[in-house]
Amino acid sequence: MIEVHRLKGEPFFLNHRLIEVVERNPDTVVTLMNEKRYLVRESPEELIALIQQFEAKIFALRDTGPVDR
Repeated sequence: MIEVHRLKGEPFFLNHRLIEVVERNPDTVVTLMNEKRYLVRESPEELIALIQQFEAKIFALRDTGPVDR
């Protein structure tokens, strides 16, 4: 999950794997697969960067973590 902010600045966590569409209207509107919509402060480019950073951490943990065999 990534941390984003409502227009008034309150942070919340969003499951980025449920994102279907991100629009700039001029505010950023995130639509999830369940059709829920969120207005966020972050730009679409910032959202992409947050998602990439989060996924990079997941892959790094997967590649360096203990392996049960």
